Amino acid sequence: MSNTAQILASPESDWDAWFDRRFDEKMAERQAAHVPSMTIIATKGTLDMAYPPFILASTAAALGWEVSIFFTFYGLSLLKKELDLKVTPLGNPAMPMKMPEGPGWIRGKEIPVPTSLMSLVPGFQGMATSMMRKTMDNKGIARIEELRAACIEAEVKLVACQMTVDLFDYAKEQFIDEVHEWVGAASFLPRAMKADVNLFV
Repeated sequence: MSNTAQILASPESDWDAWFDRRFDEKMAERQAAHVPSMTIIATKGTLDMAYPPFILASTAAALGWEVSIFFTFYGLSLLKKELDLKVTPLGNPAMPMKMPEGPGWIRGKEIPVPTSLMSLVPGFQGMATSMMRKTMDNKGIARIEELRAACIEAEVKLVACQMTVDLFDYAKEQFIDEVHEWVGAASFLPRAMKADVNLFV
């Protein structure tokens, strides 16, 4: 008599125990063979908001995950060959204004600047962008170009929203050659539905 036949002929408790054991073994095998996946929808094109999608994607890829980033609307600018990313504290009250250089009594200290004053000072956005870049350089934070290159090296799929390209009259020549594909939301969402983690940035 085969093992299976013996089990079927055994009392119900033996059958239940065998089934539970086999089920646990198969689930463990399935889990061991599963490759985690993540999709990110990047919608913003400012310097500060360019970091989250690339940091999350490069980290997940380094852990062996399959990662895709869908760049849509202003996020599409993160795929341009020439990056000219800026940051502004206007409308972003959580952004700290800190001096990256200067005497010790002011360096690294948060400077309370009223929003009304920010909007009146010419070149304030350029100054804020310069301060953020300098602070990041001082802290050893990688530039966006470096993080994007790390994602490309790690085979993160960079997906451009074709609708946004058409909407803003972009030419594909403006974007890096490593764009994986040019598709709309209807093509990307089924991939997101199957992913283990979905993020909207």
